[in-house]
Amino acid sequence: MPRKKKKEIEPAVVYSLPVLPVKNTVLFPYMLLPLSVGRPQSVAAVQAALESESKELLVVAQRDPNIEQPSLDDLFSVGTKAVIKNVGRSDGMLEVLVQGVERVTIMQAEQTEPYLKVQACTLPLPEEDNGAEFEALRRAVVDLARRAFELAHPEAQVQLNQIAAQTDNALRLFFFLASVLGLDFTKQQQLLEAQTRLDAVRLLHEFLTHEVQVLELRHKIAAQARSEMTQEQREYMLRQQLKAIQQELGEKSPEQAEIEELRKRLDEADLPEQVRKEAERELRRLERLPPAAPDYQLTRTYVELIAELPWNKSTQDTIDLKRARQVLDEDHYDLKEVKERILEHLAVMKLNPQAHSPILCFVGPPGVGKTSLGQSIARAIGRRFERMSLGGLHDEAELRGHRRTYIGAMPGRIIQAIRRAGVNNPLLMLDEVDKLGQDFRGDPASALLEILDPEQNVTFHDNYLDLPFDLSKVFFITTANTLHTIPRPLLDRMEVIRLSGYTEEEKMEIAKRYLIPRQIKEAGLTPEQLQIPDQTLRYIISRYTREAGVRELERTIGRLARKVAMQVSEGHTEPVTVYPDDLPDMLGPERYRPEEARKKSQPGVVTGLAWTEAGGEVLSVEACLLPDGKGLRLTGQLGEVMRESAKTAQSYVWSHARELGIDQRLFRRSGVHLHVPAGAVPKDGPSAGVAMVTALASLYTGIAARNDTAMTGEITLSGRVLPVGGIKEKVLAARSAGIRRVILPEENRKDLQEIPDHIRDEIEFVFVETVDEVLREALPGLSRRRFDWVNAN
Repeated sequence: MPRKKKKEIEPAVVYSLPVLPVKNTVLFPYMLLPLSVGRPQSVAAVQAALESESKELLVVAQRDPNIEQPSLDDLFSVGTKAVIKNVGRSDGMLEVLVQGVERVTIMQAEQTEPYLKVQACTLPLPEEDNGAEFEALRRAVVDLARRAFELAHPEAQVQLNQIAAQTDNALRLFFFLASVLGLDFTKQQQLLEAQTRLDAVRLLHEFLTHEVQVLELRHKIAAQARSEMTQEQREYMLRQQLKAIQQELGEKSPEQAEIEELRKRLDEADLPEQVRKEAERELRRLERLPPAAPDYQLTRTYVELIAELPWNKSTQDTIDLKRARQVLDEDHYDLKEVKERILEHLAVMKLNPQAHSPILCFVGPPGVGKTSLGQSIARAIGRRFERMSLGGLHDEAELRGHRRTYIGAMPGRIIQAIRRAGVNNPLLMLDEVDKLGQDFRGDPASALLEILDPEQNVTFHDNYLDLPFDLSKVFFITTANTLHTIPRPLLDRMEVIRLSGYTEEEKMEIAKRYLIPRQIKEAGLTPEQLQIPDQTLRYIISRYTREAGVRELERTIGRLARKVAMQVSEGHTEPVTVYPDDLPDMLGPERYRPEEARKKSQPGVVTGLAWTEAGGEVLSVEACLLPDGKGLRLTGQLGEVMRESAKTAQSYVWSHARELGIDQRLFRRSGVHLHVPAGAVPKDGPSAGVAMVTALASLYTGIAARNDTAMTGEITLSGRVLPVGGIKEKVLAARSAGIRRVILPEENRKDLQEIPDHIRDEIEFVFVETVDEVLREALPGLSRRRFDWVNAN
């Protein structure tokens, strides 16, 4: 047959086309491709093509599918000129059907906004007659494609031979096969960029050969999976074979090696005899259990716990009282009495090492150094320190552990702390013991009775461990803000050491010695970069904090340090000295204004003193008559004890009305309203009794109480004044409010020893034993009125 003449290569044509980038796919000439278009740049390109007469655009694949706004450099240089056949909208997306026309290569960009538009020229494939090699590869490609279809879609019957016979354009057949077989888009792009038809058929043959190999391997794996045994059976057989091989080689199985390791650890643990017997029994049981048994891991974990606990391992106390005093003084300012009490206990431990470790309870307002005192004690005597918070603990099992029969059982927190410490005599701090809860899961406070009792904790039983563990060598320290919520039997097991609030002078010293250097260091500054004069520090203490401790003060100093650190980071190199006038700009407006004594006296208003968990407070007791009213009305969120004090005060004034010169008809004709601001703060306790009886006496007699006097004390119906607690905190609150005269119960005279000398010198203390003395000191005109009443009667 005569050879066909080769077609001449058509000259390249240059087009100006909008670009539609696509991800993970390639459009071939002659092929139809549905696309979902949602990116704004792509939507604009489609709309521009629809507005043109030819409705043509350039479809080109992205090199990286993760790029959402591709530039020209992010696209392949060869794409396909396409015609839009159909457009629809669905869920805010354009559904576009495009058909490839011819290959083009991108020359340059014409515009990038609002869509990419480029100049592109055609890239035609020359008509080449490649003879026998081309024909052989074409037939091989058809056979490979048929095999790939059979493996990927065995249910489908595709007549590729007929399709190949009906397609006179070999390149069109190659593009069709690459599209329907789902080749990777990078392989499809290589096929699109092929320079000759021979190159194209070679590439497609290579790709299909790899695809058929992958599909045949998948088919083989699936067939094997269906015919083989289940995974569990397979693992069991392999384990049995492994065990037989290890026996032949004289080796131990992993489980046996693990049990031998546990046995070695138990031998090294120096266990008590009773514990060793139990551990050996559990270890023998572990040997008989198959590794797949549910109890295997539980038993192994239990034996590991026994091996890890420090049954007879302890640290040697290095009790040097001189060094201990030095450590306490380094870490805490003042607290002389507290430090003396601690040193007394350390002295006993030094002289009698066999004695039970003390169980101390530090009680005081937040932020006064209770937790850090425990850390200092541990450092002073060389013991390891462990801390746990009991606040909000409701479940007794948290302390005693869960029984091993339960799923997810764990040892209690006490045993876990001992395990972490690694010794049986750590210093264990139980924080917030006054905030223990109680519900249907048990009472944790009752569990603490055994833990904190030196006579019982020698054989402490954890529910999970179920073996006696000696806690008598543990140095327990508990902390609390108040003793009222601690059960009496639990409180009886601890020695209470009270930490009172700090005075303004003490806070100044603490801030200068500890807080300011620590916050400057944490902010990354140097002492030269931030200076806080005494006047500024005093202003911060009085106007930006109100607390018995120093936590809020440290946070406030930290805010100043961070403000300065920001200035330094921005290039400010000059040292910063913070003056009181700078504080509103750096810390905002003043948070507190000092409580001031009443400047104007009026009947029925008296200044009282109260104690809260946060320290002392000055409060006003206000009373007014209710004409035509009846009874006693109480407001201000008063607790039950405070309400009883108010009723006692009214009964006392009523019963002594004649002596006080009060018209008794007032009690029958008028009611009384007693209010204690602030109304949003709950209040309770008996210490406001003297203030209430004075307010009622002032109201009924019409004599105003002295505005420079504050008072505290409990009263009885017989007129006695009983002692109350929190004297130091109350006096400090009165001093802060500018009050220079305080009425106290006579039995509280001894408590003045806790108050610094310079504060005692500033305040006049009046000690009373009866309500009659209180009224005489608080109501200036009452004595003259009584004299007139006595003469009249």
